[in-house]
Amino acid sequence: MIRPGEAWGEPVTGAPDLEVSGDDADLARILDTHQGALVRFRASPDSDFARALGLSATGEPTGLAATVDALTVQPGGHAINAVVLGAPPSRVRATTPTARLRVRVNGRDLTAGRATTVVIANGQFLDGLDVVPRGHPGDGRVEVQVYALRRGERRGMRARLPQGVHLPHPRITTVTGREVEIHVESGRLPLTVDGIARGDVADLTVKVIPGALRLVL
Repeated sequence: MIRPGEAWGEPVTGAPDLEVSGDDADLARILDTHQGALVRFRASPDSDFARALGLSATGEPTGLAATVDALTVQPGGHAINAVVLGAPPSRVRATTPTARLRVRVNGRDLTAGRATTVVIANGQFLDGLDVVPRGHPGDGRVEVQVYALRRGERRGMRARLPQGVHLPHPRITTVTGREVEIHVESGRLPLTVDGIARGDVADLTVKVIPGALRLVL
């Protein structure tokens, strides 16, 4: 786990244990069987996780490897970058409905009330936007954001997402943690895991897997 002021990455020699090509969901799929592996990730252009790390499909390795965290998602399997319950921030409109939620982080109540969205992020970017400017995929924690903006505030929030200046905001609750539990008290909300729709759910639990993979940089 990276700590403030520490360098991230260590020298590595030899071939990786495996190579993965594709997007964030493709990388997350190997967590079922290859946790702890040294991985060369040949990322597609739409990989938000690779964007945070400066990786690309064609970039030359630097000779360093960074230890990164991942997430277990129930339901949903694994994630490497982000889990979104409700509408992603970039798609929240004045007409986006809210649902009554109860959110707990590390066993403590974070918030209870109506919201459009909860973002649980291991990385920094979502839909190519700087949604989680403090996100770091190697710090052993997730960033949690609960969006309860008024209808007239949502357009302005979307306009500020590319530069990550939508925060702080009095109706976007933010906190870090290692375990997140959410219960939708009024109905169900759509779940998206690393960009893949997983259907509508009423209950969600996300836990950090510290040091899940070592990625060649």
